[in-house]
Amino acid sequence: MLITPRVLPRPFYARDTVMVARELLGKFLVHYLPEGTAVGQIVETEAYLQNDPACHAARGLTKRNCVMFGPPGHAYVYFIYGMHYCFNVVTREEGIGEAVLIRALEPISLPEDRQFSRASSLKLRTSSLCRGPARLTQAMGITKAYNGYDLTNKGPLVIWAVENVPSEKIVTTTRIGIKIGQEFPLRFYVADSPYVSKGRLPAVRLADKIIPT
Repeated sequence: MLITPRVLPRPFYARDTVMVARELLGKFLVHYLPEGTAVGQIVETEAYLQNDPACHAARGLTKRNCVMFGPPGHAYVYFIYGMHYCFNVVTREEGIGEAVLIRALEPISLPEDRQFSRASSLKLRTSSLCRGPARLTQAMGITKAYNGYDLTNKGPLVIWAVENVPSEKIVTTTRIGIKIGQEFPLRFYVADSPYVSKGRLPAVRLADKIIPT
């Protein structure tokens, strides 16, 4: 696949969070590492809205979530369970705390040493290397050091623009791995992708659920 590198511009992120979550599918997350370039195609996302009880911004501005209230197009990276990082992109206009969690990638190109060590140490198949938010940050080398990083820069961490995934190939369903707000249809993934997180749920119609506003 021939890709002409073009970094997603800030206006892409400064829009409705659900729209951004859907349109991030198919885009390429790229990390220029000292040992080589890691590339993964985004196949699963989750939207987190300010009035959503599962969103870190639901209780207002804090030291931990302040990046979410900043300019769109920045990375929001947080530590979870004392052992994993999760990578999000900030959306909407500054002052509104919303973001999209990148939940799974199709690994396109990982530095050989990193791919071999990840696969062998965890006994993972290639399809599982970036399945789930914790695994993808480990495989892509994304750490808390990137919290607040401007993804509209030229590197080392960027998202490349490619054509949107056709709407008929996008599954809309409810989120997983959370204890509250599970009923909202804010999870999106590429239909039939073998790289999507486990816990697939049937597609839901937006009209059947209420999205927090």
